[in-house]
Amino acid sequence: MREVLVRPNIASTREARRRPDIMTLKLEPSRRLDLLKHAGILSVAVVLLGFGSCSKTNDKTNLVGPTPVASVAVSPGSATIAAAGSVSLAATPKDAGGIPLLGRVVTWSSDNTAAATVNGSGLVSGVAAGTATITATCEGRTGTSDITVSSVPVALVTVSPTSASVQEGSTTQLTATPKDAGGIPLLGRVLTWSSGNTAAATVNGSGLVSGVAAGTATITATCEGQTATSDITVTASSSSVTFVGAGDIADDGFKAEETAKLLDGIPGTVFTAGDNAYPDGAASDYTNYYEPTWGRHKARTLPCPGNHDYHTSGASGYFGYYGSSAGPAGRGYYSYDLGDWHIISLNSEIDASAGSAQEQWLRADLAASSKDCTIAYWHQPLFSSGDVHGSTNICKPLWQALQDAKAEIVICGHDHEYERFAPQTAAGVADPATGIREFVVGTGGAGLYTISATIANSEVHNTNTFGVLKLTLGSGSYSWQFIPIAGQTFTDSGSGTCHK
Repeated sequence: MREVLVRPNIASTREARRRPDIMTLKLEPSRRLDLLKHAGILSVAVVLLGFGSCSKTNDKTNLVGPTPVASVAVSPGSATIAAAGSVSLAATPKDAGGIPLLGRVVTWSSDNTAAATVNGSGLVSGVAAGTATITATCEGRTGTSDITVSSVPVALVTVSPTSASVQEGSTTQLTATPKDAGGIPLLGRVLTWSSGNTAAATVNGSGLVSGVAAGTATITATCEGQTATSDITVTASSSSVTFVGAGDIADDGFKAEETAKLLDGIPGTVFTAGDNAYPDGAASDYTNYYEPTWGRHKARTLPCPGNHDYHTSGASGYFGYYGSSAGPAGRGYYSYDLGDWHIISLNSEIDASAGSAQEQWLRADLAASSKDCTIAYWHQPLFSSGDVHGSTNICKPLWQALQDAKAEIVICGHDHEYERFAPQTAAGVADPATGIREFVVGTGGAGLYTISATIANSEVHNTNTFGVLKLTLGSGSYSWQFIPIAGQTFTDSGSGTCHK
């Protein structure tokens, strides 16, 4: 039973002069009132602990619930804070008359937690630049404060580690941290990554660096105009070698120099796929156009001739320039081993028919090889979607000999574009189990051609990009990457396994 002190209201003038008596109002659990009345008409208003008000008129008692919340005021009504800064808000529930109501429960929420969050006490924390409306709620009524989170400028970026080594075919993770002028890390900022030498190493949008080929690359992280770098050294895999090159290379233009610059950053063996010096493969063409560009990689180049090389009788300019690197004088086909691979340079500009000296030599060479994986390269492709030349059957018997020996790859030029085919037979039937994958890489520097429609089994083609094809040859496997010259963006990459 609760007891509440009550001061009677005596209407009588005479009785009003008397000191009002203090009475006790007793409230049973049934909420009935036992009122000890003073003589006369009694009208009381009682404030009950834990209740609203109680009135007694004509011996009838009415109970009234808590005063309802009519509004919620939030202070301050707006504020600006920095990302990682904070501000405290206060919420005041009020009745219909604007009187604050104490002891009421208030909850808080943010409509944009990406910009600002708020805890249960009204403490707002900036997250990232933006705006958020903070809402205080009490018994169905709400009040708000508009919060603006300003962006603290990025003063510097740090990258960790600042240098690293990675093997070809492996990866390493870099981490970049934007910071303010005081060195405090800034969260939620956009970072971009780039590699200064994609021929050696590439980097994705998360800072994961992939070793492509032995060499060095500077990886740069950029945030709001501020940069930091990491120096990456790519080491050769103990079981892989690099084979890189293109065909249709040097003329009086400037693109051969651009593709030669790609070779500058790619160690390994260089191949040519024919038509190495325009217009006629003469000694002067090699001197004027090839030597100043791809010629700086002559010591590691193993070429094959093209039809333009034979514009000069007997391809004398070609054989004279390359010397013993082109194989036996005047023949134009030879082979060598590279890591776990057998490599064969063939000549599409002389007799390659079944039973020819070249075809018989090829079959004998393949039979004598102890390597499980094989590449051959020559100039005129068996398969091409190119508008200028297209497919030619000149070397079909050579393809068949290679297919019989379970070779993996053929590389050609002639059509001045890039095209990759799915593994297929000499008859042009797709055969992933025993077929040969062909690359047409006539992108070394001479003017590019067009493709109007692709032929069967063509997987990728491009007609507006100069570049080189880089093969990483492992034990029983290979990967490829078409690398464009600076300022061009097309690329192609993938991997495969050997048939044996």
